[in-house]
This record gives sequence, structure tokens and C-alpha cells, in this order.
Amino acid sequence: MNPLCSRCNLVVYPTEKVNCLDKYWHKGCFSCEVCKMTLNMKNYKGFEKRPYCNAHYPKTNFTCVADTPENLRLKQQSKIQSQAVYREDFEKNKGKGFSVVADTPELQRIKKTQEQISNIRYHEEFEKRKTGGEAPHHQPSTPSPGYQQPAASQNFHYEPTPEPVRPAATAPPPSAGKRYRAVYDYSAADEDEVSFVDGDVIVDVQQIDEGWMYGRVERTGQQGMLPANYVEAI
Repeated sequence: MNPLCSRCNLVVYPTEKVNCLDKYWHKGCFSCEVCKMTLNMKNYKGFEKRPYCNAHYPKTNFTCVADTPENLRLKQQSKIQSQAVYREDFEKNKGKGFSVVADTPELQRIKKTQEQISNIRYHEEFEKRKTGGEAPHHQPSTPSPGYQQPAASQNFHYEPTPEPVRPAATAPPPSAGKRYRAVYDYSAADEDEVSFVDGDVIVDVQQIDEGWMYGRVERTGQQGMLPANYVEAI
């Protein structure tokens, strides 16, 4: 028994039958649902088991999702989880945002110059506090008789600045006999500092500031500056 055409509901004979979209059609009835343009097996597009041409093929549109209580709960839960992950990452990476700077020779030179300037200023302040006046001024050294000063360049008038001379620290007057005991070993880093070992007794100690003291090592008899966090009061 011959099937019926899906368009005109008439009998479709084998010579004019088109089998497509799970249905049978006459060749003339297999056309676009909108413009009625005759289609074939190469240029048709099916939508909901209906043939369409390329121009009138229905386009899929996005649908809006209603803010149901369940969707609102899921949205709030996702937001809380995102905040928790952000805070966890922040705690892990806190304090790690500093970039490592390569220790180049130029940076080492600048660092050493800054340390020298800091030491000079520190000892100048120490001399001012000790004497109650201005820091002593050092006169430039007199050149030897055989020394000849090089002639200045004609293009650049450059006068070298004499390097500042670090004043030698002198012993302040002894205090009321304060005694301290060394709790760490310390090696003098400068000529006006003293070295000591753990257990040495430091006498005639005078507090200079929060970080430094002046005193005499009872074992060696040397006196000078020492770090305050290396000793404890007896």
C-alpha cells in the first residue's frame, strides 16, 4: 500500500516519492514551510520534522530563567564559595607580593654607600650628644711636598669632593657602675666597637640609644660601642 503525502495527504507513488524527516512527500510538496520554495535532499533544513529553506530556517533564541527560590539559593551559595576561595588565596599569598631584585654590582655599590652615609650620620649624632655641641670639623690633610695637583680640564670644571672622615668615638665618662653580661658572641664590625663572647661582663655601661651602648669588657679591658640586644643587665 502506497503512503500518503505529509503535505497534501494524497497517495504518493514510488516514481514521485521523497522519503525525508521520517515522512513521505511528493517531489512538488517537499517545499519550505514559509516561502513554499521547492527543496531537495541537498538544500533543505529540518526543524521539528518540517522542511525549511536556508533563509527561513528558525533561529534558536535563548530563554530567560526565572529567579526561583532554588536558583537564588544556588546563586548565593556560589557567591559565598567564591569569597571563601578568594580569602584563602589571599591568606596564602599574603606577604609574597615582593619581587626579588637581583644583587648586581651596581646595587651592591649603592648599598655600601648608603651604609657608609648612615654610619657617618650616626657617629656625628653620637658626638653631638656626648659633647652637647656641634660635631668636630676635620681639616683637609695637607698634600706632601712632592705632590702635584693635576690641572683641571678645560671643558669641565670638576673639583673632587673630599670623602667625609668618620670621627673616632672617644670614651664617655663612666656611669654609675652599671654592669651587663653578654648573652651572645659579638665581633666588632668597626674600630670603635668592642668584641666579646657569651658570658663576658661589661662594666661602666652607658646607654647611647635604643640599639647601642658604650662600655668596657672586664675580661679584655677593651672599651667601645656594643649592640644593646647582645647583653642583659646583671
